[in-house]
Amino acid sequence: MTMNDDAQWYVVRTQTKRERLAAGYLRALDDIEVFCPVIRYRKATRRGKVWWEEALFPSYLLARFDLDAMQNVVAYTQGVRGFVKFGSVIPAVPLWFVEELQKTWKQEAEDETLLIAPSIHIGDEVELAHGPLQGLKGSIVEVLPSNERVKVLLDFLGQPQMVDVDLFSLLLPRRPSPKGS
Repeated sequence: MTMNDDAQWYVVRTQTKRERLAAGYLRALDDIEVFCPVIRYRKATRRGKVWWEEALFPSYLLARFDLDAMQNVVAYTQGVRGFVKFGSVIPAVPLWFVEELQKTWKQEAEDETLLIAPSIHIGDEVELAHGPLQGLKGSIVEVLPSNERVKVLLDFLGQPQMVDVDLFSLLLPRRPSPKGS
């Protein structure tokens, strides 16, 4: 794809949970480059283990195009809500920033999707999501070397019991988001 000399990167706001849809429609247009990183992870739910995929930047993606020539085309693309603006000004994202983000992302991800493993720690309070012990709460006492297994200490029938369970049969604790420095 040949990119116009006036093309710059912009933050495009998308409809909720429609980042990939909007990215697909934008990629189909000429003279537009899109970067929409996605994270993929397994999560235990009450109905079992499921794969979740979501945008790294929920409701946003990055697109490179000539703003003067393509602003209306991009703004009215299916899945797009508009642009990040400051008043009436649509600021460009520095090229070096996007290139560094893409470079870092591509070192870890396949295409634009990054597989993320769950983060667990000894002492985490967890709940069994399914199986005969569903709903019981306990704490992680050991992360086993075998793939995706942990030992959990449960209070079962008034007695502490240690059980070996599949990591994805647990509801993991929510961790607070790291605060910016």
